[in-house]
Amino acid sequence: MPLAPRPDPQARARWTAWRGAAIAGLVLFALAGWHGGYDLVLALSCAAAVVAGGLLGAPRRAPASPPAESAAEARSGIAEALLANIPDPVILIDRRALVIEANAAARALLPTLRPRHPLSFALRDPDVLAGIEAVLRTGEPLKTAYAPRVPTERSFEVQIGALKIPGADGRAPPNVVLFLRDLTSARRLETMRVDFVANASHELRTPLATLIGFIDTLLGPARNDAAARERFLGIMRSQAMRMTRLIDDLLSLSRIELRAHVPPTAAVDVAPLVRQMVDTLGPLALERGVAIAFEADGAGPHAVLGDRDEILRVAENLIENAVKYGGDGGRVEVGVRREPAGEGRPAQIAVEVRDSGPGIAPEHLPRLTERFYRVDVTSSRQQGGTGLGLAIVKHILNRHRGRLAIESEPGRGAAFRALIPAYDASPGPDARPRGERVT
Repeated sequence: MPLAPRPDPQARARWTAWRGAAIAGLVLFALAGWHGGYDLVLALSCAAAVVAGGLLGAPRRAPASPPAESAAEARSGIAEALLANIPDPVILIDRRALVIEANAAARALLPTLRPRHPLSFALRDPDVLAGIEAVLRTGEPLKTAYAPRVPTERSFEVQIGALKIPGADGRAPPNVVLFLRDLTSARRLETMRVDFVANASHELRTPLATLIGFIDTLLGPARNDAAARERFLGIMRSQAMRMTRLIDDLLSLSRIELRAHVPPTAAVDVAPLVRQMVDTLGPLALERGVAIAFEADGAGPHAVLGDRDEILRVAENLIENAVKYGGDGGRVEVGVRREPAGEGRPAQIAVEVRDSGPGIAPEHLPRLTERFYRVDVTSSRQQGGTGLGLAIVKHILNRHRGRLAIESEPGRGAAFRALIPAYDASPGPDARPRGERVT
């Protein structure tokens, strides 16, 4: 009975070397793509080819020994490890657009991606496929866009380049590398920045136009009209105050964002601060015929690790919103209570502000903390709102490792609950030393 042929160590070493060179080429292409330098790709690809050539030169010498084969496998393993740790998707295909290799990020983005299967089975974007054909035809790298919309809308810049890696037979057929740079977060941030600048400019332009118009009127037709002057000056003052509030809110938001990564370390009793703000806003409530009721449970002190001024700002914004938008002649209930620990979270101090106003439609609730978002733009401006109050509350609570919960139904009022992890300075096994961060 003839013996089965023994595996050819040279063939196995050549295959391992070729695969290692292919993966190394992918790694080098990805690194070059991160720096935006395709001039670097050619040099790096040549380096990969030299490495592969050194490995493939084994057939011209003595048969590959097990140590040489192990060395080739080790190099291939290192290249695979490097490729696996590149966070952006990288795909290598041959001239027939069949997938040769792909990293984990590419397989996560395109679950139907399979080796030795056409790329078009997993990625059906016409611009990308046309770009691959152009690179194969000209050899010149190019960039295009890829924007999948399922399961969520994302945005990628696809860098496509030619890469020649010697195969097992020593030849170097043209292959194509796709490097997909995820621009989703950057595009969203840019959209937010543009919207923010546009909204802030619009909010400032309106009172400025009013001021300029009345100033021109006072300098012209109403120069000697005392009654008009008094009326116009009152309007001008209100518009100037509106701009002042907007600028103050913008500066506050900027300061809070700068310190967002620094958790507060001072112990603060929340209940007296909220009570102080209820008293401060009492005249505003009286002017609008709104009754404010304050209640703190008996579980005090209601201590948190916090910034006193920022907690006052949270209470001010929530109570002032309830007084202004809860409807004239209504009732605002303000409460401070301690919520016990549970479900993997620590005990919390809750500041709840509930009004008896018209309520908020469900479609508005997820967006209430966005900058400049208003349920009713006209009403908000008439009340002197800047559209930044709840955004400031959200960022303050984020800094305090807390959160804002909103509940409302049309016609049944609204409830806003600011939740901050409680601080327990009493002796005992669960006590935390002063200044320790609460998580």
